[in-house]
Amino acid sequence: MAPHEIRLIGDPVLRKRTTEVTDVTGALARLADDMFATMHEALGIGLAAPQIGVQKRLFVYDHGDGPGVVINPRIEESDGEWVFEEGCLSVPGLSWEITRPKRIHMVGIDLDGNDVSLEVDELEARLFQHELDHLDGILLVDHLDDDQQRAARKTLREMTLERPTGGGGLRLL
Repeated sequence: MAPHEIRLIGDPVLRKRTTEVTDVTGALARLADDMFATMHEALGIGLAAPQIGVQKRLFVYDHGDGPGVVINPRIEESDGEWVFEEGCLSVPGLSWEITRPKRIHMVGIDLDGNDVSLEVDELEARLFQHELDHLDGILLVDHLDDDQQRAARKTLREMTLERPTGGGGLRLL
């Protein structure tokens, strides 16, 4: 069983900008380990701390050159445009074609406190941008046009009616 429940759209924690990490500690490394376990159980390739209710600027990923953790990430450069069908563990079962920059240069720090500099493209660039959005309180649905957002709200309402929810269930955008 996953160490944490993934927060779903409608949970206010997903709409808050996270705070910078000031100290890289053993507790942060344990949090990252728990995030990896939660992400892998959900069959995801990335997970941001707010998705498990933690308001810290870090995310984990497992794609491309393997697993990694980026703390206090920021995009230094971006280039190009790439359209791809994108989903989210916090908006389960739904996906949309989203346009994002094709290539990015992201910097941050790792769990050892070392600077990281990642130049990635296509799916990895999308993954990093998606997780960084979570750290800024931005959800996938925020990238949709007005018509798509209306359709998404309708679908989410229907899903909410079909599925009983506890405290973290699907709610309206």
